[in-house]
Amino acid sequence: MSTNPEKAVSYVLSKNVTEYMDKDVLILDMDTLTREAATMLRHYERDDIIVVDREKLPVGIVTDEDILSKVSDATVYAEATTLKQIMSKPLITISDKSTLQDALYKMRDNNVRKLPIVSKKNHVIGIIFQSSIANVIRDATAVAPRLLSPPVKAVLGNLGFVLQFAGVLLLVPAIVATLLEDTVAATGMYLTTVLLLVTGFFLNSYGEKSSLNLQQASILVFSSLFLLSLFGTIPYLYVFPSDAPPADVFANAFFSSAAGFTTGGISLFDEPEKLSQSFTFFRSYTQLVGGMSFIYLVITAFYPESKLQAMRGFISGKTLHMKELFLTITVIFGIYIVIVASLLYAFGERDIIDNFSLAMSTLSTGGFTPTSTILEGLLWQEYVVLMGAMILGALPFTFHYAFVRKKFLSPKLGKEVLTYFGILGGATILFAIVSGLDPLQSAFYSVSASTTAGLQMESLAGLSGMAHTILIMLMFIGGCGFSTAGGLKIFRLFHLRDIRAFLSKIRRCELPNQSKKELASTLIIIALFPTISAITGAHLAEIEDVPFQDAFFEAAGIITTGGLSAGVIDSDTDPATMVVLGFLMIFGRLEIIAIIYIFVPKLS
Repeated sequence: MSTNPEKAVSYVLSKNVTEYMDKDVLILDMDTLTREAATMLRHYERDDIIVVDREKLPVGIVTDEDILSKVSDATVYAEATTLKQIMSKPLITISDKSTLQDALYKMRDNNVRKLPIVSKKNHVIGIIFQSSIANVIRDATAVAPRLLSPPVKAVLGNLGFVLQFAGVLLLVPAIVATLLEDTVAATGMYLTTVLLLVTGFFLNSYGEKSSLNLQQASILVFSSLFLLSLFGTIPYLYVFPSDAPPADVFANAFFSSAAGFTTGGISLFDEPEKLSQSFTFFRSYTQLVGGMSFIYLVITAFYPESKLQAMRGFISGKTLHMKELFLTITVIFGIYIVIVASLLYAFGERDIIDNFSLAMSTLSTGGFTPTSTILEGLLWQEYVVLMGAMILGALPFTFHYAFVRKKFLSPKLGKEVLTYFGILGGATILFAIVSGLDPLQSAFYSVSASTTAGLQMESLAGLSGMAHTILIMLMFIGGCGFSTAGGLKIFRLFHLRDIRAFLSKIRRCELPNQSKKELASTLIIIALFPTISAITGAHLAEIEDVPFQDAFFEAAGIITTGGLSAGVIDSDTDPATMVVLGFLMIFGRLEIIAIIYIFVPKLS
């Protein structure tokens, strides 16, 4: 018997109905004579007929029992009766994207024992039987224990696919480095690509790509970001000074890689622009991969296609489909990058590769330029372009989807986006008053903090306590849900409207179970963001001998992946601290919620 029957059953019920459907379905037109249908039932040795209309859409079902019982009636003649007259309707069907558990629920609710499976175009592609599901459950609880349990194999299979996909994507900067004849950087990038592809291949051979529950999906997302950051350290090992102790080199490389894939944006290079162009491009490209691909991964893992309509933010009004959404967003962000790079070029920034690097960093809310001179001497028009790009990166993915689907007409603003702009506008005015900076700089830093992009022209250690507090609050809140921005996210603030009912023993029972879970998760996250920042800040203040205010600001930029820096950490920070900070950026990119789901599965 299986060592854990409950987990085995839960696992098989999460599988897709198409894996266990019967593909040999007899489909006949509704005008088919009953006599002909009976003959075909015998010939094909089937028990059921799916009846379709003139457009080949399913409208009913006829079983062999229907033919025997109804045709035996003296008023019904098999020679003149059609399937339309004896079929059972309406036909209860199920989508090909549904799970076995969905099928069982539908069978129970409609008191049926079989369900035709339909495609996106509503064409019948198979049929699932209650008996087939029962056999699957029985087999799952009766198999001998295996080396890897089904849930582990599911995580490994999906993880292998993610790593292979990332390996293919990272060929782009490797090719750019080759074309620019930067053999040192290209060597590290190709090595990373090969390791990702090979590791993904082995994981696929031991795992299987199947549906995951929320806890398993959280493990997948964390493992993906960690392995991407780990393998991404290789190109940095070729760049950091080789005369430093190996532990320091590895820790700094891991931190820098994590800052890229998590869009954290904090850099350990005093003058990043003095690195080779190909490496600067690589660093910005990892932010784009980490920002956009992470959102794709989260949508795929946590929000199956049947739930995409519940995504926060802008909805186009049409049914969202995964492939369509991914393709559309990828094309749109590609266009955004070209537009931003072109505008920077038009305003005088003549290095097109650096323009593309800055455009990718900005739109992915990655930053990467805390001590760089790349932002010095920019025109006010260029600041406006960069602020616009950062804001685009902080808006929900469905905003961009709706923007195109509505043929570039202004989409209806949602509550989340209106709230985001309200917070940003108020904070910008307040920051301009208390910071002493000019209005353009005030707006730039406010946008950089609220989008968690981390773009800055200089160290922010000299700001007043109130100015630091405003920027920290903006980084904690972050952007909109399903965007490349980090932080708590605006949509979670809406959960707080139920806080009074949640704290009341009498009214708590009135809240839906899902609302209570969402509110509990939000309260935990709200508590953890400043708590982790305070603990980290206290440690940094002690080891770096800096004021706690600056250290807390630095820690907030790390955990929120905000990237704004007070110049506290550098390449001389001890390696253990750097590795821990790298993990904190990963936790922050996961919005802490995935870590909660891993260790507190009841909330999932």
